[in-house]
Amino acid sequence: MADATPAKTLSEHVSKQLLADYGVPVAREELVNTPEAAVAAAEGIGLPVVLKLCGDAIAHKTERDLVRLSLADGEAVRGAAEELLAKRRPEDGEVALLVAEMVRGRRELIAGVVRDPQLGPCVMLGLGGILTEALGDVVFASAPLAEEEARCLPERLVASHLVTRPFRGEPAVDADALTAVLMGLSKLAVERPEIASVDVNPLIVRDGAPVAVDALVVEGAGAPAPARTRARPEDEEILARFRPLFHPRGVVVTGASTHPGKFGFVTLHNLMRFGYEGEIFPINREGTEVLGHRTWREVGEIPDGKADLVFVCTPNKVNLELLRGCAAKGVRAAFIASAGYGEAGDEGVERERELVALAEELGMVIAGPNGQGVISTSAKLCAQIVAPHPPPGRIGVASQSGNLVSSFLNYAVESGVGISKAISCGNSAQTTLSDYLDYFGADPETDVALAYLEGVSDGAQFIDAVRGFTARKPLVFVKGGVAAEGKRAASSHTGSLATDDRVFDGVCRQLGALRAPTVEEAFEWAATFATQPLPSGRRVVVFTTAGGWGVLAADACAANGLELIPLPEEIRAKIDTMVPARWSRSNPIDLAGGETRDTIPEVLDLVAGHPEVDAIVHLGIGIQAASAQVLKSGRFYPDYGLERIVAFHERQDRRYAEAAREASERHDVPILTATELVNTDRHYGNPGPRGVLEEGRYCYASAHRAIRALRALVDYAEFRSRSTPST
Repeated sequence: MADATPAKTLSEHVSKQLLADYGVPVAREELVNTPEAAVAAAEGIGLPVVLKLCGDAIAHKTERDLVRLSLADGEAVRGAAEELLAKRRPEDGEVALLVAEMVRGRRELIAGVVRDPQLGPCVMLGLGGILTEALGDVVFASAPLAEEEARCLPERLVASHLVTRPFRGEPAVDADALTAVLMGLSKLAVERPEIASVDVNPLIVRDGAPVAVDALVVEGAGAPAPARTRARPEDEEILARFRPLFHPRGVVVTGASTHPGKFGFVTLHNLMRFGYEGEIFPINREGTEVLGHRTWREVGEIPDGKADLVFVCTPNKVNLELLRGCAAKGVRAAFIASAGYGEAGDEGVERERELVALAEELGMVIAGPNGQGVISTSAKLCAQIVAPHPPPGRIGVASQSGNLVSSFLNYAVESGVGISKAISCGNSAQTTLSDYLDYFGADPETDVALAYLEGVSDGAQFIDAVRGFTARKPLVFVKGGVAAEGKRAASSHTGSLATDDRVFDGVCRQLGALRAPTVEEAFEWAATFATQPLPSGRRVVVFTTAGGWGVLAADACAANGLELIPLPEEIRAKIDTMVPARWSRSNPIDLAGGETRDTIPEVLDLVAGHPEVDAIVHLGIGIQAASAQVLKSGRFYPDYGLERIVAFHERQDRRYAEAAREASERHDVPILTATELVNTDRHYGNPGPRGVLEEGRYCYASAHRAIRALRALVDYAEFRSRSTPST
């Protein structure tokens, strides 16, 4: 790869001319060389004016005191011009005086372009001015931008109200005008790959219209835009390519050792332990029986056409010959657990290249190397070197860390919300996270994808894969390596603000991918998508059996941008007929202990069926059963009528879980159930949270976790509602 062209800054005047060519409104200005010409230019533009010393080598005029504002008459302009010319330095090269109209406005924005080394050209928008870095309120999106993506960008700012609403007597920023600015920057980023970065700061809002009053364009130092030549294959082609990996008719296990600590032993054990129904062909050089299963001394001994997946646990030095032998027997996919490849230095990198070249020659799909394993629950395939094996479900998992696959699978086992497929990417020598997203998108057994990643090596493919996936199904990311990430060169505000994490976060939000803050919540969000319908909006009702929980849930709704609606009169009037007058009569709904046997199921159905309600958060399930456990575990049980009341309480909590699921399905409204008893009463197996699991729903450990998961549902639903599905 050729060295990057040395960075070169364009003068402010030339930078603005370039921006104007792409539809960015700029302040009226004129470039002159003498104080006398500056006075004439100011009078032509109209006083007051701004005066600056301008040149290609002058990037930070404010820091050098090279800007004069609000010059109201000719003498002021002349004096300022003489003063600025006296401040020029030999290293400034050729300079001139820039005379510009004085643009006034109460709001200053920043916009720009940066080239991310992984994700390519990106457009930035944020709050600008001298406090840009201090505020750090900026968002990014990958170029080229669709018009709807550009229009939505201001809404993603923390202080979006300063842009989207009137401010101090000034109108909201003209959405069409700001969209045009962002679309112009996007077009520039794509059409001018030699432009490394663009910094428009400030972009002053005058009477609602954005005007660029300062700009800095840098040529030659940015990463080139990755070529977007990838055409996504048809679903049938994708499914056919990965069928041997996820639905093999037979599996070869190389390095099948008799030692229980060896990877080959563990893999063979897991395949047999979890009921893989295809044929298994363990390879052991001595031909020794393993786990009571016959082994073959070499691949050449196994029957032709009986296996199409090989799980490789042998030393890397024998793997090329091994793959040739497997291909000759009809094997079309390999999961390579062997290490010593790209993670092991230059020699390992070369071994990895040879591996991929051979795979391409043989027409073989390779996962890994240095990977942990692959799971396909519908095929009863647990080909991995660790535990656990999850229950079947609708979540597809792909991870750049094998241990994180295990974490997600452990949460699936704990919660009962199952997995369709799971794979450890390993070194991603041939197949990457993008390929697995393509597969999950086509896979009829997968409804939502859950992915862990630390970096993106295939930026253009990654963006295209995510865009294609989220047009069809929800995608939840959790990302590691944030603390160790780099920053762009700080030659401009845009560059200093464009941290790896901000750019990645911006691209995720642009493409409709959900980024969870923790591994736990990543699984919870994926489980929510797998078990709940999408909401129609943000209008939430909290239904609680205790007032304090309701207050905290209401606070969490506000903190997460959800609307805790006033309780509709029809609901209020109906509940008045069902319970004593002491109930809350508002949202959150707190029945204050006035409910009878059927009240909670009836209220759940009543609220879910109201057209003004988009989602319900149900709190307090399991309390009756927890009280029953105290009675049941004491010395007075089962006498004194305790057996009857215990059975009633346990039956009721189980019934509430069923009622929530039925009301949700009947009215197509998400009902999220939360209780700390899912954790604190686990030893007892409380019928409330256990019933939620048995009904195929996820039970959250707190209202806050449920509400954050609901916000993820809302975000994706809103993304889908404003996006045109891919064809």
